Amino acid sequence: MAKKAKGNRIQVIMECTEHKASGLPGTSRYITTKNRKNTPERLELKKYNPVMKKVTVHKEIK
Repeated sequence: MAKKAKGNRIQVIMECTEHKASGLPGTSRYITTKNRKNTPERLELKKYNPVMKKVTVHKEIK
């Protein structure tokens, strides 16, 4: 899933937590990069979910 990158920068997949919990069909996922040296824990960002038509919390998945 995550692309192997040079150095400390890696590609991560973000998935909507509210959509997952709601049981609606489909999913909202984004791909972004992070510096694993500066941010060793999982990312948590507010992103737009087009299925629910609002901004929701997206967490990093493996």
